Amino acid sequence: MNKVRLGEIAKVNSTTFCTDDFDEILYLDTSSVTKGVFDNFIHLSKNDKIPSRAKRAVKDKTIVYSTVRPNLQHFGIFNTPKENVVVSTGFATIDVKDNLASPKFLYYCLTQDKFTNYLHTIATNNVSSYPSINPSDLESLELEIPKDIKTQTAIARILSSLDDKIELNNKINAALENLAKTIYEYCFVQNAEKTWERKSLKELGEFKNGANYEKANEIGERIKIVNVRDISSSSFFIQVENLDEIILQRNEIEKYLLCENDIIFARSGIPGATRLIEKTEEDVIFCGFAIRFRLNDNNLKEYLFFSLKQNEEFAKNKSGGSIMPNISQDILKEISISIPPTELLEKFNKTVSPIFSAIIKNRQESANLAQLRDFLLPLLLNGQVTMGKAQDEPTIIPFQKNADSDTKYQTWKEQIGIAARGNIDEKTLHNIYDAIDENDR
Repeated sequence: MNKVRLGEIAKVNSTTFCTDDFDEILYLDTSSVTKGVFDNFIHLSKNDKIPSRAKRAVKDKTIVYSTVRPNLQHFGIFNTPKENVVVSTGFATIDVKDNLASPKFLYYCLTQDKFTNYLHTIATNNVSSYPSINPSDLESLELEIPKDIKTQTAIARILSSLDDKIELNNKINAALENLAKTIYEYCFVQNAEKTWERKSLKELGEFKNGANYEKANEIGERIKIVNVRDISSSSFFIQVENLDEIILQRNEIEKYLLCENDIIFARSGIPGATRLIEKTEEDVIFCGFAIRFRLNDNNLKEYLFFSLKQNEEFAKNKSGGSIMPNISQDILKEISISIPPTELLEKFNKTVSPIFSAIIKNRQESANLAQLRDFLLPLLLNGQVTMGKAQDEPTIIPFQKNADSDTKYQTWKEQIGIAARGNIDEKTLHNIYDAIDENDR
């Protein structure tokens, strides 16, 4: 293993972007990428007001790492971006020098929890008005990396295969979400009838604002809580396993518990944004910047969810507030919704429920793969899981027809060229194998 400083093998903020060279640019802000997932590029033309922070240039295999609040994990790596992509100066851009390391391997090194926590500690001790790091903090990071770039590339390939499956699941879920929206629009928008009864939301359920709490509280039970960023980082279902935990007295917890048939609104930040929560065995509550809508009739959940998502823009336009936009129960209660016949609702639910189940299954599989990837990364880096002879381009070894599970596992392990040291690490590899579906193996 080689011990190096990041600044010795990579350039930080090496190139400035010139917006005058393009009629249109694609701008990435720090909030639009989290843990390698790029969410939303802002399309801007010369006639638009270009953000003053749109200055960092990127290229193939550029790593972007947010210098503000590193614990939020706003980082990613570009694969062949368009020439007109520019990122915020809130990012540090990291480009490997002269093939001194594998860019993807370096990305996985930098995104380990130990570096995230270390950089966040530096950020919180910074004298600026908000937690942030300097480019020099990144350049001075000490890394231990394999001397052989082929070994680095092979390690990155294993981890990337898990990320590729996660990305595929995300694309499948996006398609499933669009399919569910299309079915809703066909049933209830294109074929809506004026004779359908209209009711206000206050007639269809009860509203409750979330819990206000002190982070420093040390008396009570640990409980997971939905915050606004959990709403903004999701589209349909809030991811329970990524929620923050707070300590609260049990009698307070009981007031704010969520169940799988509740609909959740953001009060501020993205006012009116509408989400569902996955079924979970754990208790989950919601924060004071959110509103819970508990239905009188659970058969209306799927229909109302899509109807209210259509009303998100309406809710935003009605929102007000001095510091950040917000929405109140009073506004939500007056939203009027057409209620279709029971027979049509039941048919819609029967069609959409399997789609929702598939979305949840794919998202949970992705969460498991991400957890296994993060667990495998330090094992690969510290030698607990070792690489076989690294290949530039691996060949595909097909499974033998009718082979048993253990034979397939050994074939898979041989194919990707890794070996475990000890029973515990062998079990970890087997867990990773089990989490990948048959075709991806």
